[in-house]
Amino acid sequence: MSQSFSTSDVASHNSTESLWIIVDEDVYDLSKFQDEHPGGKKILQRVAGKDASKQFWKYHNEGILKKYKKQLQVGSLDTKAKQEEPPQQEEKKIVVKPSPEPGTVSAEPAQDGEEEFDVPLDTYGDLIPYADPNWYQSYYSPYFKQSHADLRDEVRKWVDEDIMPNVFEWDEQRKIPDEIYKAMGERGYLGGLLGGEYPTEFVKNTVKSVSPEKWDLFHEVLITDELSRAGSGGLVWNLIGGFGIGCPPVTRFGSKELKERIIPGILAGDKRICLAITEPDAGSDVANLTCEAKLTEDGKHYIVNGEKKWITNGVWADYFTTAVRTGGEGMNGISVLLIEREFGGVSTRKMDCQGVWSSGTTYVTFEDVKVPVGNLIGKHNKGFRVIMTNFNHERIGIIIQCIRFSRVCYEEAMKYANKRRTFGKRLYDHPVIRLKLAHMARQIEASWSWLENLIYQCQKMGEVEAMLKLGGAIAGLKAQSTTTFEFCAREASQIFGGLSYSRGGQGGKVERLYRDVRAYAIPGGSEEIMLDLSIRQAVRVHKSLGMKL
Repeated sequence: MSQSFSTSDVASHNSTESLWIIVDEDVYDLSKFQDEHPGGKKILQRVAGKDASKQFWKYHNEGILKKYKKQLQVGSLDTKAKQEEPPQQEEKKIVVKPSPEPGTVSAEPAQDGEEEFDVPLDTYGDLIPYADPNWYQSYYSPYFKQSHADLRDEVRKWVDEDIMPNVFEWDEQRKIPDEIYKAMGERGYLGGLLGGEYPTEFVKNTVKSVSPEKWDLFHEVLITDELSRAGSGGLVWNLIGGFGIGCPPVTRFGSKELKERIIPGILAGDKRICLAITEPDAGSDVANLTCEAKLTEDGKHYIVNGEKKWITNGVWADYFTTAVRTGGEGMNGISVLLIEREFGGVSTRKMDCQGVWSSGTTYVTFEDVKVPVGNLIGKHNKGFRVIMTNFNHERIGIIIQCIRFSRVCYEEAMKYANKRRTFGKRLYDHPVIRLKLAHMARQIEASWSWLENLIYQCQKMGEVEAMLKLGGAIAGLKAQSTTTFEFCAREASQIFGGLSYSRGGQGGKVERLYRDVRAYAIPGGSEEIMLDLSIRQAVRVHKSLGMKL
């Protein structure tokens, strides 16, 4: 149980031998921390025995508190209000039935076989409007049930405790510790990020809070969304970037033997995989890639030569899901191969990019790599369909991340605007600041609502139908979400001012995300190409449905 102190108790610890401070009514013993403090001992000694909240928030963000709280907090002030844990809400199935009163209905527990009706779940999080999807805040949702709330709580606790406090350091080091990726496998999260049913046949550890038979695409949305709360594209790309786009083609189109050999190790977090499509001269124009694969005379192997560029996670990947030219020009001459690093002839060079520093973005060279024909994914010269089918899943991942990053920018700006005072009042009390926040919120909520609808459609449609009907809409939302992200990053930066120009500190998340904006606006299809594709695809589909102009 946390100890309770008065301000006079804290004031008595005002020496270099016993140095306590107060931050937001919590009491910290920094006596042994003085030598570790990046700002030096003198700064701490000036606030010894005092409330240092104002000074702390001037230089730091909440990630620092989360990182050192367990180590340094000794208690709280006796004036701090006690927070009670909200009661756990059991999953309820409710049906609407006629009420004895004419013209009204009542909601009652569902009996076996009765249709389920949606009820709002308990409030969750800090309850800042628009900082979370509104179903977190007791609003009704037709999509999210108690199993989604349970998963949300599981992932958020892990992110808050093991990831959030360390993101800045990891980003500066350009690498996420391997044990964090391994934890993704041990927690069963990797198995839930493949865009379909939970692959129990390949997974040793399933997700603790959700049984595999209940798994749906909204659970997958939740994992990506909650990871993105850390406010680092590099972190998310490191953990699920290469995996999320490199593994699905293998699970959907790979042979039984290939899947049984490599998928368990990948989903356990022991092996890494990436997608290698983009080339120095072929980005969105996939049909014109030149990396070449020639069959040997005995027809047992492909010999691969060529280069790939901007390959996420490629620097540490064991497997490369690679688009190669096996036939003539254009889309009908493309195949997809799973190239394994241990085959030899594979070299990787890490690239320094503007953003997503810890993503392991890579230049890959294939020199006479001998690949067994059993590593063919899909059919010979029919790889373009494999690639196009995979794009929907890739772009939805980008959309989820962009919307949450937009929320992070908004939330950080909202919190700061309610603390920072200028011209005698809070930033929030200036109408121009509220207008910025309102514009951020309206774009976030519009994008999220479109996403929820598209996820529902993906869940109801088969793969081919979804590719035809939803490809254009997903491309359109990809452009919408990246422009929303860029807008929110800029407006949040304006609200933070100089604090979002320097790395770390209160504006650290906004500064980092602003660097990541281009990494989302361009990969997966640039905004211009996405918008053009969205309208062309929609018109083509609706002509087949009988559109009348």
